[in-house]
Amino acid sequence: MHLHPAPSESRNYQRPVMMASLAVAVLMLVGKTAAWLITGSAAILSDALESVVHLFATGFAAFSLWYSDRPADDTHPYGHGKVAYFSSGFEGALITIAALSIMYTAIADIIRGPQIEQIGVGLLITGGLALVNLVLGTALVHTGKKHNSIVMRANGHHVLTDVWTSAGVVVGLFLVKWTGIVLLDPIVAIILALNIMWTASRLMRDAWHGLMETADVDDTRKMIDLLNEALEKGVIMGYHQLRHRRVHDRIWIEYHLLFPESMSVAEAHNESHRVEDALHRLFPRDRVIVTAHLEPEAHDEAHQDRHPEPADDSLTGGA
Repeated sequence: MHLHPAPSESRNYQRPVMMASLAVAVLMLVGKTAAWLITGSAAILSDALESVVHLFATGFAAFSLWYSDRPADDTHPYGHGKVAYFSSGFEGALITIAALSIMYTAIADIIRGPQIEQIGVGLLITGGLALVNLVLGTALVHTGKKHNSIVMRANGHHVLTDVWTSAGVVVGLFLVKWTGIVLLDPIVAIILALNIMWTASRLMRDAWHGLMETADVDDTRKMIDLLNEALEKGVIMGYHQLRHRRVHDRIWIEYHLLFPESMSVAEAHNESHRVEDALHRLFPRDRVIVTAHLEPEAHDEAHQDRHPEPADDSLTGGA
């Protein structure tokens, strides 16, 4: 088994960005709470409630990023990367709670009759905070994609959801100021809550797929194409038992490679390394762990599943 580590500087980029996210989460909570106290807007209150959830979620995400990078040990031989999926699911669950709280508050406001004051101040504070979140969310998603970090991507999408929520609040307050219809404020809050729940469902779906080690179809196709190319070039005589799984920013790949019986073990090992090196180049942003089993071409199992084809429910991960 061989590990191909990702560039060490990836963690140096991720930690400062996540710490910035935590600091901004505190700023968002303080700023939006102040805007709600000033205006009494249900839409701004919904935005502030989402910020409470986001602060807890960001704290857990920062912990998950640290914990997932811990090296493998005797009790966790495959590392600690799965905590990233717990983080994504936890964040999705918290967002759902926030959305339900927002809907409850908005409906109660409709029943008792909304009252809003100093709309201009609320617009200014909410709009300014939305711009800060837009910059942060974009940076989180970009860094998460660059380093294949589900924790940072989930947190970035959460921040960008907050941007859309704030944008909706701004639109709602502007409509109230323009039309004088204060009922628009809680209606906008309900619409925003529904949008937040949609984002939460996506985060929890991604967490479920990660915890169940659902194989990525694109990853499967890339591996099969590479192995078939090695077969055509005569590097190997065949392959079977291809399996793979992705855990956070690691890809675990297993396969059996077939070689002529006349080839020495040393020669077969060298050819196997050619395939492994090609896999490392195929996933340059991941930490790739390859386990190869070398077999003679005439092995009894050599003709079983030599050239697998990917399917949505095939080649699933798992040991």
